[in-house]
Amino acid sequence: MEEKKKEHHSNKTSRSKKESIIYLTFDDGPKEGTTNVILDILKEEGVKATFFVTNSGPDYLIKREADEGHTVALHTASHEYDKVYVSVESYFNDLASVQARVKRLTGKEANIIRFPGGSSNTISRNYCQGIMSQLTKEVLLRGYHYFDWNVSAEDAGGAKTSSSVYKNVTSSLSKSRANVVLLHDIKAQTRDALRDIIQYGKMHGYIFKEITYDTPMIIHKRNSPMKKHVLQLISKLSEETEKQKK
Repeated sequence: MEEKKKEHHSNKTSRSKKESIIYLTFDDGPKEGTTNVILDILKEEGVKATFFVTNSGPDYLIKREADEGHTVALHTASHEYDKVYVSVESYFNDLASVQARVKRLTGKEANIIRFPGGSSNTISRNYCQGIMSQLTKEVLLRGYHYFDWNVSAEDAGGAKTSSSVYKNVTSSLSKSRANVVLLHDIKAQTRDALRDIIQYGKMHGYIFKEITYDTPMIIHKRNSPMKKHVLQLISKLSEETEKQKK
């Protein structure tokens, strides 16, 4: 009986730790003056993060991200909605460009992506109706995992100061789930808020991790059957992968 209690306590503790994860994710970089300072802070704080990169900024920063143990993921080369969302072919052509850059600099092909605007964006409808329904399925079939977010710093919108970024992030964290935080490493206010966000997380019992291919996908909810279909596809692909391992 005592052993069962210990086992129950151990499982409970394990679940609690799992639920108290913060995944810091940075979009749109790299950029000199912000990404390099963010990398300095992450190194000093002993925290790993995930960078959804584009074709902008200096090469050395992408290489540094990989060399320092962060996940280098793909956000499209151009981040131009009227280019990437005009067709499925156009999206993958753009993605291939940033993929080539990442492979050249890191020696590895990235298999984690984030759609510009997220998988539930509506602006894509202006260029091609229904394209997100197609892309969310097609990227999985091509071996990618994609990630949205459930915490936003709003640093690409109304949060113009470091205090606003800090408040938006810390007030939205929850220990009842994995927290995927949307940040932009091209923003000075994000750079300036980062250390305080990390220290808040540590003080309140969170652990920080980088996203990997095995990290459960965080997908935005939609008012359509698309999410259900995507989750079914993920489950099917996972089952096929497990069969191949055996």
